[in-house]
Formats: sequence, C-alpha cells, structure tokens
Amino acid sequence: MSRSKRITRRTALRGLGVTMALPWLEGMSRPESARAEAESKAPRRMAMFFVPNGMHMPDWTPQAEGPLDALPPILEPLEAHRSDLLVLSGLTLNGARALGDGPGDHARCVAAFLTGAHPRKTNGKDIRNGISVDQVAAKTVGQLTRFPSLELGCEPSAQSGNCDSGYSCVYTSNASWRTPTSPMAKETNPRAVFDRLFGRPPAPDIAQGGLQHDRLEKSLLDFVAEDARDLRGKLGTTDRRKLDEYLYAVRQIERRISTGEKVTQSAEIESKFPRPEGVPKEYAQHLSLMLDMAALAFWTDATRILTFMFTNAGSNRSYPEIDVRAGHHTLSHHGNDPAKQADISKINRYHASFLAKFLDRLGSFQEGDTTVLDRSMIVYGSGIGDGNRHNHNDLPILLAGGGDGTIKSGRHVRYEENTPLTDLYLSMLQRMGVATGSFSDSKGELSDLG
Repeated sequence: MSRSKRITRRTALRGLGVTMALPWLEGMSRPESARAEAESKAPRRMAMFFVPNGMHMPDWTPQAEGPLDALPPILEPLEAHRSDLLVLSGLTLNGARALGDGPGDHARCVAAFLTGAHPRKTNGKDIRNGISVDQVAAKTVGQLTRFPSLELGCEPSAQSGNCDSGYSCVYTSNASWRTPTSPMAKETNPRAVFDRLFGRPPAPDIAQGGLQHDRLEKSLLDFVAEDARDLRGKLGTTDRRKLDEYLYAVRQIERRISTGEKVTQSAEIESKFPRPEGVPKEYAQHLSLMLDMAALAFWTDATRILTFMFTNAGSNRSYPEIDVRAGHHTLSHHGNDPAKQADISKINRYHASFLAKFLDRLGSFQEGDTTVLDRSMIVYGSGIGDGNRHNHNDLPILLAGGGDGTIKSGRHVRYEENTPLTDLYLSMLQRMGVATGSFSDSKGELSDLG
C-alpha cells in the first residue's frame, strides 16, 4: 500500500476565498522535526451538550453501579456506544439552587451548568455570572485552531428580557460565558456555521452583478476542486479514500442545507446549491444538521471546544413527530402523573437518539489508530434533575468518549451526595492541558474516571 507524502496539520484546500480544513490524514503523523511532531499529535477535544427541563430519572439511571451491562430506556438509543459511556450519578450544581433568590430554577440551571456560579437575579443590564468551563479551556487550547470555541444550538440566544421569575433571558439562552458579564451567543443557522467553517465568500453585492452571484450558487467543492486534485496525487491509498469520504460528506451536508431550507429558485442542477434563507422548519432536520456541523468542526480540527444547547431553558416545544403533543415544560411539571412521565421519557429518549448519531459520526472518523470519539470528552445532561421537583442534585449527567485513553468508559459511577458537577469539569480541564487545581466551586478532581 502506498504511503502519503509528508503534509502538515495545517494543510487546507483553498480557492477563491474558500478555505477547507482537512481531517486527520496518515501523512500528518510522520514528524520530521520537533515542531512537526507537536503539530502531528492528534488533539483532545471537549463538548458540552445541554438539554432542558431535567429527565424522567427512573428511566435515565442504570439499575446497578459498575459495568453497563444494560442501558436504561432513555439511553437505549446509545446502545451501539455502551462501551463509550460513563453515567455519572450523584453530581450537584449548587449554583443553580435558589440560595435565597426564590424561583427561577430554569434560568439558573443554564447559567450555572457550565460555570458552577450562582447568577445575579436581574432582568436588567447588571447581569453577572461566572466564566464557563469551555471558555477556560479555550484560553489554553483555542489558539491552536481557527475557532477557539464554537457555540451552537437550535434556539437563538437572547440579550435582554425577563424570561424566568425575574431572571434575564440572557441566562436562559446562553450556556457559554467568556467573562462574568459576557455570554457567548450561539449560532443556530446551519448555513451560517457551514460558511464560517469553510470561509465561503460573503453574500453578493448587487453592484457586482451576476458573476459574484454565480460564484455563490456553486458548491463549495467547485472552488477547491483544483487544489483537491493536486493534494490527492500526493496521498497514499488510505488517505485518498479518507479525502474522498470527507469531500462526499461535505457535499451531502450542502445538499441537505439547501433542500432543508427555503430556496429562491425552482430549477436546480447537481453542481449548484442556491443560498437558503432561515433554518429548517422541522426540529429534527434542524438539530441533525447542527450536530453534523459540530461533528465536522471536530473532524477538521476547526475547534476543539464546543457547547451545544438542544433548546433554551424551560422550552415548551412539543414533539408531534413522536406523538407528544403537549409542551415539554408543561409535561415536566408532571405531578407524578404516569402518562405525563411517559411522555417526558419519550422526549428524553428522542433527544438521546440525536446524541447517538453524533457519536456515530465521531466514531467513524479515524485519526491514526483511533477515532475522534476516542479522543473526545462529551458531557450530555441537564442542570435540573426531575423537572417536577426542580432539584439540582443527583443530576442526569453522561460522559461519552475516551478522553484519549484517560477515561474508562462503559460504567455507571455513583458519587457521594452533593459532589460538585464542577469536579468533573476540573478533571476535563486537566486532561485538556489546562494548568489549574480548581474550577468554580470544585473540591478536587473527580475520582474514578480513569
């Protein structure tokens, strides 16, 4: 089998304002100098996924501690990744508790989810929270990628308004915080994320006429075709196959973006993809596309730090596609009604099915003798335990991925009551190379991860 010529980790496909980062290729793993060796090392990554309104905990929590011999109903869609999962019970988010501030658990559960902080209760301009774990990591590893971090979701971030019992909408719709007063607004449009990742030319200037407009109708791959052909001739058999898979995946996402949103032209040919407006109307299609953007960002090393909100806090979205007609938040106040609890469990399971597809994608991306999933740490969960109780202890927290061999997965671990969730974040920061002995209200590194 032929081997690739030496190429650097920074190699990209370029053409007419477009820059396409490449996935990990074998030709990047044969260093010829100390600097090349540093660049050739496959990166560790961390992602934080927030889902709203807590969980139906009886259907979330495994029956026994130790090996995950069987998954509970909500996590069953993740069966193919059972050996990649750590279910962590007993963790607490003290900053989300009232602490004398009265109601507002949904706002606090997002504001504190990645910061561990107790947000100032206000719906004015005097917001104050903490710095989130993703942004702490980004300060150390962010300079190694084009984007220090990515913040994504399916519902827009707000910058003002009263959303939860006197708490600003800023708290309910932003999980990532660069400073205590500066949230990182998330992107919700898959086309906008795609353009950011690949540097697609900006929107046409009408004064420039048809030439610019024609450029924008082309597939991204049309811009880099010549560079791709040149690179392909330098690659070995395995890397050529990987490059072809990558280009095919990008093309398929382009098609899904273009057909999933409103387009302004009726006639389409394969090599042209009209620029869409807005986002897909169907939640499943929207969520799937956004998660594919997240996977693509990790695969190409566009970023190593990601936050993702399935919806904003307290979301009352209904899910008719799984025959749940009542709103999610309304159902979460189930009052121990078995029918409502069953619907909550269906929503929780539905969300988990999308996480499964994301893990499928990362697990299919090879990096040397391992995968992107094996090198990642992915937190999935909520800042509320049971939605009816609005409790912030014994949270539903899942850790997926191998952390580059530092995490022993395939288990259910239960910690002592009130063990800070931030202990997990401290453990992740240390694995990301952040030199720190504490984070927020952490008491120390979380035990029994590796």
